[in-house]
Amino acid sequence: MTSNAHSSRSLRNHPGAAAVALAAMTVLLAGCGSSSGDTDDPLAGDKAAGGTVVVGSNNFAESILLADIYGEALKAKGVKVAYKPNIGSRETTYGLLKNGSITVLPEYNGSLLAYLDKDAAQTSLATVNAAVKTKLDSKLTLLESSPAENKDSVTINAETAKKYSLTSASTLADLKDAAPDLVLGGSPEFQTRQQGMVGLESVYGLKFKNFKALDAGGPLTQAALKKNTVQAADIFTADPTITKEKFVVLQDPKNLFGFANVTPLVYKSGLSQEGIDALNAVSAKLDTKALLDLDSQVQLESKDPLDVAKAWLKSAGLD
Repeated sequence: MTSNAHSSRSLRNHPGAAAVALAAMTVLLAGCGSSSGDTDDPLAGDKAAGGTVVVGSNNFAESILLADIYGEALKAKGVKVAYKPNIGSRETTYGLLKNGSITVLPEYNGSLLAYLDKDAAQTSLATVNAAVKTKLDSKLTLLESSPAENKDSVTINAETAKKYSLTSASTLADLKDAAPDLVLGGSPEFQTRQQGMVGLESVYGLKFKNFKALDAGGPLTQAALKKNTVQAADIFTADPTITKEKFVVLQDPKNLFGFANVTPLVYKSGLSQEGIDALNAVSAKLDTKALLDLDSQVQLESKDPLDVAKAWLKSAGLD
C-alpha cells in the first residue's frame, strides 16, 4: 500500500507529530502490507519474519536519523531491513529489544548504563561499555561505540543567562541560587531519571520552581526555551539549535550526565556477523563533528533523515 511509504517518511520528518499520526493510522495499516520496508505499527510486539532485521528508534530526531544510517548500512550488505521509527523512550524500546520485536536500536552507552544501574560510576568509555554488558539482558549485546557523543544537558536561554550572569564556562552548581525561580523543561522521563531531576538535586542540590513535561530535546523543548516558557531545559549537546538560538549549556564537572557515545544495541540472535561488522564500520566512521552536521541538515534544513543517512554513508564509503 503506497500510503505506508509516505507515512513512514513523514514520521521521520515530523517526529513530534508521530504519536498522533500513529494512532490515526493503526486501523488503516493493520491490514496493509509494507511497500517501503517499514513495519506497520512501531509498538507492535511481533517479531519480524524471514530473517528481517528490525531497526527501531526512540522518539527524537537524532535517533530516527541514526536508525536510518544503521538500516541503510545493513541494506548495503544485503541484509533485509524493516524500520520501526519514533517508538518512544528507552523505557519502551528496551523491552521491545528484549522480546525480539526490535533487532537494532541506536543507543548512548552512558545513558543506557544509568538506566540499567543508576549508581554505576562512569569513568571511561571502556569501563562504561563493560558495565553495560554485565547489566544487559542476556539476549542483548552492545556493539562498538562511535566517537560521536551527544549527551543530556541543562541548557538555559540567553535571557536567563544574562539575568543570572551565567556563561558557557558556568557549571550546574552555579545554577543553585537561581533554580528555585526557574521552570525546567524536558521529556516526562527526565523528571524521574537519575540523569535528570533526581541527580540534579542529589548531585548538585538543584531544586527548580517547577517542571514542564515536553519532549526529548525536540521541537517542543526548543520552542519553550526560546519563548522563555521554560528557562532551563534538557537539550542534547550536539543540538544545532544551541548555537542558532544562543542557548548556554552549563558545564557538568561532576559528570552527572556521564558518557553518551552513539552505540548500536542489538538482539543477539537477530543479527548476523555480517550485520555486526556493518554496524561496527559505521561506529568507526561517525564522530561528533559529523553527527552535528547531520543533525543540522535534519533539524535546521528540514531534510529527510533517510536521504541524509544515505548521503553520509556514501561519503563515508559505506554504501
